[in-house]
Amino acid sequence: MNRVGTFLKHYWMARHLRFNSREELERYQKKRILKFLREIIGKSEFYRSSLKDEGNIGLDKFPILDKQIMMDNFDNLNTLGIKKDEAFHLALKSEEERDFTPKINGVTVGLSSGTSGNRGLFLVSDHERMAWAGSIIGKVLPSSLFFGKKQKIAFFLRANSNLYTTLNSIKISFKFFDLLEDMDSHIEELNYFKPTILVAPPSMLRMLAKAQTESLLSIHPVKIVSVAEVLDFIDKRYIEKIFNQTVHQVYQCTEGFLGYTCCHGTLHLNEDAVFIEKEYIDKELGKFVPIITDFNRRTQPMIRYRLNDILTVRAEPCECGSLLTPLEFIEGRCDDLFYFEGVKEKRLIPVFPDFLRRAVITASDSIEEYVVIQEDLGLIKICLAGGNMEGVREKVEKNISDLLVKLGLRPVKIVFIHNIHLEKGRKLRRIERRFKV
Repeated sequence: MNRVGTFLKHYWMARHLRFNSREELERYQKKRILKFLREIIGKSEFYRSSLKDEGNIGLDKFPILDKQIMMDNFDNLNTLGIKKDEAFHLALKSEEERDFTPKINGVTVGLSSGTSGNRGLFLVSDHERMAWAGSIIGKVLPSSLFFGKKQKIAFFLRANSNLYTTLNSIKISFKFFDLLEDMDSHIEELNYFKPTILVAPPSMLRMLAKAQTESLLSIHPVKIVSVAEVLDFIDKRYIEKIFNQTVHQVYQCTEGFLGYTCCHGTLHLNEDAVFIEKEYIDKELGKFVPIITDFNRRTQPMIRYRLNDILTVRAEPCECGSLLTPLEFIEGRCDDLFYFEGVKEKRLIPVFPDFLRRAVITASDSIEEYVVIQEDLGLIKICLAGGNMEGVREKVEKNISDLLVKLGLRPVKIVFIHNIHLEKGRKLRRIERRFKV
């Protein structure tokens, strides 16, 4: 199938593929996965050697991977024989020169942000780029690509990619905004470009919202999409208030396009393109780590790849009627689980970021921004910003102390600091653990 045909097929599927039941969805997934696995074991040396019995193909026969395993086996895992050293060299050169157009044998090479400490490589073929573009436009565009108005997308991210520039077409004008550039130039360019769709990390969306209140920025997007960082309730509330609309989300990472918000603002997993196993951390609370199998990625297969994210399933079905799993929220990374010593138990006990988040934001409506950092087992640093903050620090400290008592954990020292320096291009993490367990 040619590039245009690939794009149109995935665009149509994104907008029109629906299932009458979860059973029908699961049958569809099983059929696609089986076909995908049979194709991959003939092309990937790593997966072929991992499968002990090629006559007995099933997802459970494949090992669970993480970023370290994938990078250690990069050369043998990808299906085109691209070498890790060559790919890293190209990706680093692209970042240094801020030129993201070069490819290796027609394959786009990208580099993850390395939030968890180690940077990963990703490979995407032209066919996969068109499939991705069709899917994301089909699911995110507020109107029909063919009959709706032309959309102008302003996209803020740390690094551009051939993946994103694929979106340019007769009906879409795409412009990349480099997060490493200064804010004044962004505001000037946005005022000139006048985007109808604004896509950016929540930290940038918040700064743009502030610029809008100060009359430095004057744009009127019809859709705002949060990407790359956890969308905290406090940021969502502020951005929605200023722009007077729902902030949507795209759950997208180097491992694939994993989720999006429907017309009701509910985040749904892209289970029509990705099979997701749930490794529950707390089943009662619906909190799990996703293990993904993307049956559209063939250049760099993602088979049973464990992400480092914590997701929370929404207990109630979404009003939109979709059978794709709805999420309450993306909670954060496993690296940002806080750990404390138990009063009775002789072990470290994890506390979910959401518990700490709620302890802070329920203290006062005056809190406009915050950061909570666990420096070590006995020390938490907190930065708060907002309007009238009288008595707020004391209330936050009490909420966290009460939480630890309720969970049977030893008390810790809580220190309030005045500001947090965030380097350009670095992801904002409002809940962050800075030591290894």
